[in-house]
This record gives sequence, C-alpha cells and structure tokens, in this order.
Amino acid sequence: MSQRLALVIDDEPDICELLTLTLGRMNIETESAPNVARAKAKLGKTHFDICLTDMRLPDGDGLEIVAWMQTNAPGVPVAVITAHGNVETAVQALKLGAFDFISKPLDLNNLRNIVENALKIENLSEKPPSRLLGDSMPMHDVRDMIDKVSRSQAPVHISGESGTGKELVARLIHDSGPRADGPFVPVNCGAIPAELMESEFFGHRKGSFTGAVSDKTGLVQSADGGTLFLDEIADLPLAMQVKLLRVIQENTIRPIGASEEETFNARILSATHKNLSEMVSAGEFREDLFYRINVIELHVPALRDRSDDVLILAAHILRKLSADAVLDDDANRALLTYDFPGNVRELENMLERAVTLCTSGAIMIDDLHMRTSSSSDKGLAHASQTNLGDQIEDVQRHAIVEALEKTRYNKTAAAKLLGLSFRQLRYRIKKLGIDK
Repeated sequence: MSQRLALVIDDEPDICELLTLTLGRMNIETESAPNVARAKAKLGKTHFDICLTDMRLPDGDGLEIVAWMQTNAPGVPVAVITAHGNVETAVQALKLGAFDFISKPLDLNNLRNIVENALKIENLSEKPPSRLLGDSMPMHDVRDMIDKVSRSQAPVHISGESGTGKELVARLIHDSGPRADGPFVPVNCGAIPAELMESEFFGHRKGSFTGAVSDKTGLVQSADGGTLFLDEIADLPLAMQVKLLRVIQENTIRPIGASEEETFNARILSATHKNLSEMVSAGEFREDLFYRINVIELHVPALRDRSDDVLILAAHILRKLSADAVLDDDANRALLTYDFPGNVRELENMLERAVTLCTSGAIMIDDLHMRTSSSSDKGLAHASQTNLGDQIEDVQRHAIVEALEKTRYNKTAAAKLLGLSFRQLRYRIKKLGIDK
C-alpha cells in the first residue's frame, strides 16, 4: 500500500509537529497549512487521504474549511480539533460534514483511533446489500441518508414509530461504516431495571457492592471499537442521562468500584418512538444530552406513508416464513388500504398468524385478522385477538400431535391427514413448539 498523505491545518508549530510525529509513526506523510487560504490552495491541487484542522485560524475557522470541503474535496474525511469542552462547536462541525472531532489537549490514542477509522472510508465503496426493502420514495431517501451518515462518526438519532425498523437502520449504518468489523451492541434502555442500570451500562468491580462476586464488563465497554445503539433512549432516568452525557463527551467510563477511568471508543446511535423535543420542553429529557445525540436525525417513515412497499414486504416475509401460502387478490387489496398502526412489525405478526391459520394455499382477508376497532378500543381489541390466538394455537397443537401419533410421527402422512403441505406442517410444528 502506498504511503498515505494527511493535511494538518494549524498555525501553532508545536501542534503541527506533534501531529506530524504521531502520523509519521502510522506511516502517514504530512503536509501543513497555517491558515484557511493556504489550506484551500493545497486541497485544490493535491489529493489527501485525511485532513485535520484546528477550529481557530488566523483568517477564519475550521467550520469554514469543513463546509468548503463538502463541495470542493468531498472524498476527503476531515476531523476538527476543538477547545476542551466546546461541545457546541464540535456538534456544529459534525452537522456540516466533519468525520469526527478531537478536543485539546490532544489524546494521542483517541487521535490514532480517529485517523484509523477515517482511512477505512476509502474501502467503503463496496457497500453491503441493503436489507431495507421498498421502492417507495421515502425508502430511497432513508437509504441515501444511511449511505451519507455511515461515512461519518457523528451521533445519529433515529426517530420513527414503533415497529418501523429503527434497529435495522442502526445495524445498516454500522455495517456500512468504517467500524463494520467491530461489535454492534444494541441496548434497550427501557428494559433494564433502574437499580441495575449503572452496573449493566458501565460494569463493576468484584466486591463493589453486595452480589458483585466478580468483575463485570458493561454494555458500553462491550461496544468498544464498534457501535453502541441506545434503543428507546427516552426511557433513561434523568440520573443516567447525566452519566451517559459525560461518557459521550469525555470518551471515558468508570465502572462501579473502579479507581480509574477507562477509555471508550465507539460510535453512538440512538432511537426512540417518542418525541424527544417535547420531552426536553417538559423537563423529562436533558437538553444537553438531546443536542449531543441528535447531531443528525434520521427519520424512518411509518408503513402507511410508504404503502407502495407493503406487498414487497409481504412477499419477503412469506418467503422468510418458508410458507407455500400466497395472498389472494382481496387480501392484497386489504393490505394496501390498511393503515398499520404497528407498522412493519404488525405486518410480520399478521402474516405469521395467517400462515398458521391458513388451511388452503391462499391467505384470505379473514386469515389476516386486521384491526377494525377505533383507536380508543385498540388495546382491548388487541388483547381479545391475542386470547383468541392462544385458543386457536391450543386447538392446532392438539390436532397436530394427534395426527403425528396416528401416523407414528411420519410427517408426510400427518400432513396429508391434516390437509396441509409438508412445509406448512413443518412450519407449524416449529411455531407451536411441538417436538417428538
């Protein structure tokens, strides 16, 4: 591999020398520029693999360079060097298109991590195939946004209703970015009891509290070198929001009972179906944490806003279920006009239930069990459907076990006895947890 070339933009000779020495040990050659004008001239005639710019320069600032590079040197990742604690400026740089930022005084380990991740961007031309299905305009926009944000290290907040596929979007951002070979650690913030939250997030040392019989690595540390996905972040108690903010700002963690802090190097992605802006106004979510995680917002559309994709998704789900059954014309029309309050997750559950209940080769409207109640009755209707579903499963389980026993567990013969195809029987045996 040919030697890489970096541009350092800073008017302080000591900083330039430190960066030149550090990058030199990484086999990266360095050129420097003391101001905005010289930097633009160099970027205009030479290809650089990475650019590091100070925020304050004699004839302008780093934000001007970041914005200029998006048009004039779009393939070059640029990281901004900011004053310690100047989070607002760092966030602004990320929004303008900076790859990442590093605070003074420079942490050389952090600097090396940033540079190594930036240099991996060149190898991202071969994107993994998207698992986000749909030909609608909203989904094209989402895929374009994923492509853009995956090349950055800026925190991304993924908004959208429950069941729209926010975790899938987070995984695609991770898989398409320079940290793809690192871990992807999803954390459901609403599923961890408040009293265990700090230990689960940050880990603990043996003997730090009653029951701490050994050291434990926290979920945050588990994401080191990769991506930490904080799902349902709106459910974090205010006390944990303060601690999480410090972790994000300082890139350090102190496990419970530890005497020293540990460095933390992971990209932060978050998601919730709630309106964080409204929660900030109501004092239920910290404003400083909101601005820190919401550098870039990516909205995942509701299924009713991309109805053109419903039949594409339905066909994919049926293939995934290994189902022989197909939707009849009336069922197809019904899916296209249904508003899907539960989004893609509801479509998956609906089709899974339909495949289980369908006794012929065609799934009809009645097999789909769509919700027809008003919004005020949705909870009751859903509960009634759930209870009915349980009863139907019990009846099916009894009939299948009886048929298997009659045929001495010959599944082909049992399927014929039940009027099912072999694949339908195999699916229902797996679904209902029936074993010999």
